[in-house]
Amino acid sequence: MRFGLLFLCACFLQSKSWSQDKTTQQKTADITSDWKIGIQTWTFRMFTLQEALQKADSAGVKSVEAFWGQPLGKGLPDTFGIRMSPAGKKQLKEWLQEKKISIVAMGVISPSSREEWVKAFELAKEFGLSYITSEPKKNHWDMIDSLAGKYMIKVAIHEHARPNTYWHPDSVLAAIKNHPNIGCCADLGHWARSGLDPVDCLKKLAGHVIGVHLKDIKTFNEPKAEDAPVGKGVINYPAIFDELARQRFKGMLSIEQESNWYNNLPDVINTISYYKTEVKRLQ
Repeated sequence: MRFGLLFLCACFLQSKSWSQDKTTQQKTADITSDWKIGIQTWTFRMFTLQEALQKADSAGVKSVEAFWGQPLGKGLPDTFGIRMSPAGKKQLKEWLQEKKISIVAMGVISPSSREEWVKAFELAKEFGLSYITSEPKKNHWDMIDSLAGKYMIKVAIHEHARPNTYWHPDSVLAAIKNHPNIGCCADLGHWARSGLDPVDCLKKLAGHVIGVHLKDIKTFNEPKAEDAPVGKGVINYPAIFDELARQRFKGMLSIEQESNWYNNLPDVINTISYYKTEVKRLQ
């Protein structure tokens, strides 16, 4: 009788443990389902935006972060940004619809006036963007927070490598304070270039991460370090993904490959494969 009770208890505990593990796995799977893999079109800056969208499509990516100044293509005189003509906007919308690609964000921008910021938000609204990546002037914080609230489009502060104003998480936290519509775009490679541990930076900015720039580098603590394919450089990417999952991050992770400019699509595809492997590990 005693043995039978012990056996039943052991089975109950094992079943409870299995159930808890399954629940944890389900929760993690739910978290990663809110992640989008995207491409910062700066990766394809040597090409037109039309060509960049074609490359993204060939890699199976349906979300992009566009940058101001990229030529649209197809003989159009326009570049992506607030000065696009109606014809340029119409053509871009057709390309996006054809490829079923969404512009989720744009940047990195630093408008010089309220007028330019309003035009930026109007453009973001027209194309259905979720956020704008920026390195804003300090005296614009209040203004852009107000505009972001009005348009319901967040502003994500980009952390370029030192000596950029926003190279350290503390400077970003200062901008975020009392500004609920401002968060951060976590540029993992630039943090490493500045001698910062990207995992520690993410922890410091927990709850404020709106978007992520996925890149890896060959040398830590070197502002001009060369890029490496994600997962093959000095950054501990498994720990990065673990931390993003712990924070219940929701948003886009934009691949930004700043090397091998004329033939970096294979590197992008390898990064996507690595990303999918990491997501599967988390699930």
